[in-house]
Amino acid sequence: MLAAPGVQLGFGLAALLATAGAVRHDRVGPREVRAFRAVNGLPDSVYLPAWAVMQLGAFGAIPASAAAAWLAGDGELAAGLLIGGTGTWALAKAVKRIVRRPRPVTLLPGIRRRGRDASGLGYLSGHAGVAVVLGVAALPRLGPGGRALTLTAIPLVGLSRVYVGAHFPLDIAGGAALGLAVNAAAGTAVRRYSTRHRG
Repeated sequence: MLAAPGVQLGFGLAALLATAGAVRHDRVGPREVRAFRAVNGLPDSVYLPAWAVMQLGAFGAIPASAAAAWLAGDGELAAGLLIGGTGTWALAKAVKRIVRRPRPVTLLPGIRRRGRDASGLGYLSGHAGVAVVLGVAALPRLGPGGRALTLTAIPLVGLSRVYVGAHFPLDIAGGAALGLAVNAAAGTAVRRYSTRHRG
């Protein structure tokens, strides 16, 4: 269903608007608090694998994945990963400044913070956005094993950000929605450019 770029774009934008409209600057809803506590309260022993997974949504994952696609001979995918990943990262910064939701530590007592403290604003999660845009762009090129691994890793990136205390669940959902929308736009632009220059 989400394979069609128009569906991806529409669903991503709708989810982005819905999550942005649901967040508040001064409080967190009880259901979101319960979901946050369930993940943030997991044992400290999970930190190292969670940290490793979290890097799949870091900015460095963008050039790394684009370089891997280029070396594999897929220039179109490399361009899509680079453009989509960088676009998502930059737009996440812009959306943060518009919505201005604080980090969990500002809104909720008893946060379990792990690793380096996250700076800046909370909504939305750039890590979740980058993980989605890179993963969804790569899915059509992967075999069954690669797809299963990617579909497992994408939500784990978001959960890892909740686990370390950097984001609330709606921040993750908003980031994922942004990544989906940007993937649709970037993928369409790259395909059109490639088609025009092949012709």
